Amino acid sequence: HAPARPDRRIGLCGIARRRMLPAFAGTPGVTPVVVASRDAARAAELAREFGCRHVHGYAAALEDPAVDAVYLPLPAALHADWAQAALHAGKHVLAEKPLTLDPGRTDRLLALAAARGLVVAENVMFPHHRQHTAVRDLVREGAIGELRSLHAAFAVPRLPDDDIRYRPELGGGALWDTGVYPVRAAVHHLGGGLRVTGAVLARGPGRRVDTTGSALLVRDDGVSAQLSFGLDHVYRNVCELWGTRGRIVIERAFTPPADLTPLVRLEDGSGTREIRLAPDDQVRNTVAAFGAAVRARRTCPDDGIREQARLLHAIRRRAQLRSAADPGSTAAPYGAA
Repeated sequence: HAPARPDRRIGLCGIARRRMLPAFAGTPGVTPVVVASRDAARAAELAREFGCRHVHGYAAALEDPAVDAVYLPLPAALHADWAQAALHAGKHVLAEKPLTLDPGRTDRLLALAAARGLVVAENVMFPHHRQHTAVRDLVREGAIGELRSLHAAFAVPRLPDDDIRYRPELGGGALWDTGVYPVRAAVHHLGGGLRVTGAVLARGPGRRVDTTGSALLVRDDGVSAQLSFGLDHVYRNVCELWGTRGRIVIERAFTPPADLTPLVRLEDGSGTREIRLAPDDQVRNTVAAFGAAVRARRTCPDDGIREQARLLHAIRRRAQLRSAADPGSTAAPYGAA
């Protein structure tokens, strides 16, 4: 049946407080019921803000009969275990990206969800924004001729030294944090069948995780994707599709604010055309899509989860981890560790 209140959250990270809880509270058919945290005071504060209950500890939320689904904004290394626990407790799951750090674990979670008739989804939001729908329509209509390649980049400036994204035991590193976006863009716009033919991950001075990376993906027909990502860069957030007769550039491709008027630039032999689209809220769109999947019992509503997991793993195995302090040095491949 359609749940009366499909969502609550586990963990009080920034994205949950700033973006997801307001979206849960503002989306028809979705009602925040319980805030769970290891810090009872923080849980109580946030619960008051959104008019719901709070519990101490994540397991308590899974035992609550009023909870139909959980949102997991925990560090990446914890997603898989808590998603599995939630599915065993009979709860639908919306997990932050990546869902797991291993494609085999991803497959097992999806199989478990299917066996129990539950939805498991990954909180990759940009495919739910209308600018990417508009771009796919332009490509399908032949606006740039035959598609030849995709270039995508997502990187952010250096983070505070104590940021969890620098902690390998929590699934930190540029690949898991910012690399997910260009990889998913390649899957979203180029489809399946991509293979990794080259990859580099580098670690900044004093860091225990990769802080910059790039990858080359290729389809059997020669269409390629060149991807860049990092945690120690000037901010960049762009996706470009290049064809035989033109190219399309999406600025603010992955994290556009809800009030942003998106700009899609189309360049061809006749010049450059700027296409301005109406603002769109990809966060609420994602929450609404998750709620619709729960009501329809579409246990894996996102076809890109498996392919993204496979490609992230292949990039990690292919890459030689280099140290930015000693560019000539090469550690063992990640997959050989």
